[in-house]
Amino acid sequence: MSGPRVCYDPDVSARAEEDFLAVYRRFAELPEDVRAEIVAGEVRLLPRPRPRHVRVTSRLGARLEGAFGFDADGPRGWVLLVEPEIRFEDELRAPDLAGWRTERYVEPDDGPFEVAPDWICEVLSPSTARTDRAEKMPLYARCRVGHLWLIDPEARTLEVYRRHAELWLALPPAGGDAVVRAEPFEAIALDLGALWRTPG
Repeated sequence: MSGPRVCYDPDVSARAEEDFLAVYRRFAELPEDVRAEIVAGEVRLLPRPRPRHVRVTSRLGARLEGAFGFDADGPRGWVLLVEPEIRFEDELRAPDLAGWRTERYVEPDDGPFEVAPDWICEVLSPSTARTDRAEKMPLYARCRVGHLWLIDPEARTLEVYRRHAELWLALPPAGGDAVVRAEPFEAIALDLGALWRTPG
């Protein structure tokens, strides 16, 4: 069993840490309904997600929580959260969904999570896809996130990646109405069609 691993170097210079904390204090003063991240030493405001994005995120989170949550009826073993604030190196990111195996979950008293998740899912949108791929993917790999999912609601696709060293190994993609068993949640069958369907 591996222990907690922080997403940043605790031996960074005192000056660098002071710089991050100064930006974080400004970040913490934002109203609670404002979505933002810390990127390159600055607070970056994020657009509100579109209804389709929210629906896909909510359905996937509910499906996985129902099977893998620590008090679920299924395989259990995970803590799954929506948009948790996580420190990665000198940045603060809020993935759409993130999951920690229960033995590695460390909940902060205050401030961001500092333990790298075992799994992250980003739901792509036209305004965030480039950032998710160009900025977040390499950052998550460097910080040793075990698995990454990229879901595109418009293309109706799921991309699954497994970390290998500081690189991502792409596993076979899926889409449409396929029923898949995707790492690290391969213990259950996931109906992708249920993510795209609208009520009525």
